[in-house]
Amino acid sequence: MAVTRKSIGTRSFLVGVVILLLMLLVAYKFFYEKIVHGDEARKVVDQKEQVVIPAIRGDILAVDGRKLACSINEYTICMDPCADGLNKYFDKEIDSLAYCLSKFFKDKSASEYKKYICNARAKGRRYIRLCPTGRRLSLTEKNIVKNFPILRRGKNRGGYLEEESGARERPFGLLAARTVGALYADKDLGGRHGLEQSFDKQLRGVNGTGEKICIGGRWLNQVNTEPEDGFDVHTTIDIDIQDVAEHSLLNQLKMRNAVYGLAIVMEVKTGAIKAIVNLKKNRNGDYDEDYYNFAVGQLVEPGSTFKLATMMACLEDGKAKPQDTINIFGGHFKIYDRILRDSHEGDETVISIEEGFARSSNVAFARLAMKSYGDNPQLFIDRLRDLGLCDSLGLDIKGEDKTYIKNYKDKGWSGISLPWMSIGYEVQITPIQLLSFYNAVANDGKMMRPMLVQSLDKNGSVYRSYNPTVIRSSIASRSTIKTVQAMLKGVVDHGTAKNISNTPYKIAGKTGTAQTIVDPKLGYEKKYLASFAGFFPADKPLYSCLVMVYGAQNGYYGNVVAGSVVKDIADRLYAAEVKNGNINLNSEVKLTEVLPYSKGGKADDMKRVLNDLNLAHNSIKSDADWVSAKAQGNDINLKEKHIVTSQVPDVRGMGASDAVNIMEKIGLKVSISGYGHVSQQSLAPNSTAIHGSQIVLTLTN
Repeated sequence: MAVTRKSIGTRSFLVGVVILLLMLLVAYKFFYEKIVHGDEARKVVDQKEQVVIPAIRGDILAVDGRKLACSINEYTICMDPCADGLNKYFDKEIDSLAYCLSKFFKDKSASEYKKYICNARAKGRRYIRLCPTGRRLSLTEKNIVKNFPILRRGKNRGGYLEEESGARERPFGLLAARTVGALYADKDLGGRHGLEQSFDKQLRGVNGTGEKICIGGRWLNQVNTEPEDGFDVHTTIDIDIQDVAEHSLLNQLKMRNAVYGLAIVMEVKTGAIKAIVNLKKNRNGDYDEDYYNFAVGQLVEPGSTFKLATMMACLEDGKAKPQDTINIFGGHFKIYDRILRDSHEGDETVISIEEGFARSSNVAFARLAMKSYGDNPQLFIDRLRDLGLCDSLGLDIKGEDKTYIKNYKDKGWSGISLPWMSIGYEVQITPIQLLSFYNAVANDGKMMRPMLVQSLDKNGSVYRSYNPTVIRSSIASRSTIKTVQAMLKGVVDHGTAKNISNTPYKIAGKTGTAQTIVDPKLGYEKKYLASFAGFFPADKPLYSCLVMVYGAQNGYYGNVVAGSVVKDIADRLYAAEVKNGNINLNSEVKLTEVLPYSKGGKADDMKRVLNDLNLAHNSIKSDADWVSAKAQGNDINLKEKHIVTSQVPDVRGMGASDAVNIMEKIGLKVSISGYGHVSQQSLAPNSTAIHGSQIVLTLTN
């Protein structure tokens, strides 16, 4: 059909009219928004909120890199009940959402949740919290709630919102909790105790800054400065040593119904603290890591463990020799108006000073001090200071107190002060200071600063190293050190600690049993502080150790109450050193005929130990990673344990270290409870393993 010039003109006119109308509409809209709603629009666009972008707090690591405390993400689930795309689904699915929330949180009924959300929607509220007050969700829990009806549709169509925050977690439960301090972290994760407090600045990092800008009713996030994450604090704590120290100490506290106890293990050459335990009975009669660090800050009258200092003072000043004799008057001696007694009285009179040290005779050492320093007590006090007993340790952790040794001219000095100080009374010293003194003797006189931190790390690299520090190059002459080393061996060989001498290696140390007054208002009720300080192996010391137990009711002597804990720790450490090839087994050591119990673990480790002990066992595949072990007849039956990353492994029967290692490798978050081997696990073996899920391992003996 032919197109006429007239029809073309008509069409062009109509197109022009349409374009003109559109232009007028745009102009009107612009004028309307600019003039009529301009102020309001500008106000909306200009709404800004300054926000802090928190840095990720650094981890606290054990010596092998395992986490003692770490930051994890927690979530609060929120909702915009007036989201633009919600209208289509709200009425249809609100009942299902309310039911799921009620069943999951168990704090309100489904009808209460529905009323809460509907009321907020009716009032036009754009932001409500669905989590109960104070409740935060793990990643696994968040993913569950995120898939509830309505919320599963996301932010725009389901109104789903979430808030992310940090929380502090201790993967090994109460293990070293007081030293780590994570249990007592405050709301913004700044520690108030332990390493969390002492290294708070390094752990905390530097927060970033940003803005929330509201445009057209929608909030947009804008980062101005990126946060700088905190450093990881790499400690000297050995989880395995810490575990055996806590386990053994806890057993003694329960057995003796004691008030509290502490244990410290130090590496002789470096001063590195491998374990530090503080356990106190709580209101429920159980024991847990106390808020107060007794090992670092508690001043105590040490009792007989202080006799080592008295002996060294006399040797250094040429006042006595070990073979010299002294009259102990049957272990009963009057000094002014006081009667001084030995723990075992009898008819014996004259003994050697060496024997008096081995049997811990109070009379022998009180009389030795009076004979040596009676005419010049200040010489004795000055010598004690020369031994480094009053030196500030400058610990990595806060709370250190100062040793108190009175002077001759002090107001509290009396005629019994000198003899009483010689046996560990009328002096006050912290446990870690006392151990540092014993460690110096083990280290041939060199006093090391106790160190809890070996480095600050970031992204797996060392940022700053903390090297071993010498406080005193020598606290006494070489001859004095060698003499008292031999005397400390004698205490265990034939003295008060003979009960812990049955070992394939030698332990050297000194027992202590001090009487202390709890409260004068209670009629001067006396309680005992049982202690043992020493080192092992005695001939070539690798570790020093101090154990103190206060208020034991069922037996209170240091050799039994504290010495047995030291022996447990020493046995474990000795076995580890043999395994690592640092100590050769004595060929004369006789093994028991009873096959040993084993928790199972890494295949290579099990085979090496069994071969070193010459124990028969079946062969397994060379590429096997993990095995279980069971004694059958005269053989050890090893069975390969297959680990499937998509399934929860069965770690029952394993030790904590291996079990945690396996669980963490497949992405599970582990908490442990108890001591010994794994007897129960909260997630069933062979069930589906969800990355990031929490699993609780219950340990029993």
